[in-house]
Amino acid sequence: MSRQYPIWNIVGGNDYAADKSYGVREYDSVDVVIGTSSKNSHDFVRHSVGVHLLDDGSRQFSFMVDGDLIKRAVMRPGAKFVEFVDLGVYR
Repeated sequence: MSRQYPIWNIVGGNDYAADKSYGVREYDSVDVVIGTSSKNSHDFVRHSVGVHLLDDGSRQFSFMVDGDLIKRAVMRPGAKFVEFVDLGVYR
């Protein structure tokens, strides 16, 4: 028997060949679709997270929703904490 879900997460990353729960080294995205079944489902939102190595060795983490940057943090080499970057976009 097949189960029907009103919310479905389509997980896709470039680090692994198969979609599953996992850690990520560079970038990952999740497409969320909503509806009543696999035949009646509609794109709702895409969220993604990525990390980039900066010239000074820091790692910059970014979180985006539908392509818009929502949150960013930087971890400097040897640091024990991250620095959150104020984007001025929080509502």
